[in-house]
Amino acid sequence: MIKLISIREAADYLGVSVGTLRRWERDGKLIPTERTVGGQRRYHLPSLKPHLYRAKLDIKEKVTYLYARVSSHDQKEDLERQINMLELYCASQGWTYEVISDLGSGMNYHKRGLRQLLDAIVHNKVGRLVLTHKDRLLRFGSELVFALCEIHGVEVVIINQGGETTFEEELAQDVLEIITVFSARLYGSRSRKNKKLMTELKKVVEVTDV
Repeated sequence: MIKLISIREAADYLGVSVGTLRRWERDGKLIPTERTVGGQRRYHLPSLKPHLYRAKLDIKEKVTYLYARVSSHDQKEDLERQINMLELYCASQGWTYEVISDLGSGMNYHKRGLRQLLDAIVHNKVGRLVLTHKDRLLRFGSELVFALCEIHGVEVVIINQGGETTFEEELAQDVLEIITVFSARLYGSRSRKNKKLMTELKKVVEVTDV
């Protein structure tokens, strides 16, 4: 028996909108397999080829996404500055956009906003990704995300190409984050031993930054 699905199911499978499927039918790009007595479109699932039809998604239907991130709650003002900078830049270019922001380590790959962004990219909903700095995306591994963007035809715009911090500062921050995670797991985030360890580490970091 032939497996037929509704237009909504077909749209979800291809990663496009229902309106796009209706337009593709008008343009002769993708014709429904049949219509019900009530006129509802039905599609033959095996005939739908995502790698072919997703490529037809018009860039005008894709969205410019702005991504901003800070590491901790005490940097919320910096997060607002990032978002304002991104919005002003996009406004000056005449782009409509959606904002995704995260509060968490640049080495955390499971942040809600990052996962939302990656999901939008792989479903071909992103036309352009705008960042203030490269490391706002991820401290390590951002090149993999950029490669994914290239595969899906996403333009990446980085407003400030220069690094926000020096290599030594980034390394010190990374070491601090790693030790924070492991010490919290070993001793408990509120234990005296952990607090003493973090105090000593911060002293070392301050000396390194001088």
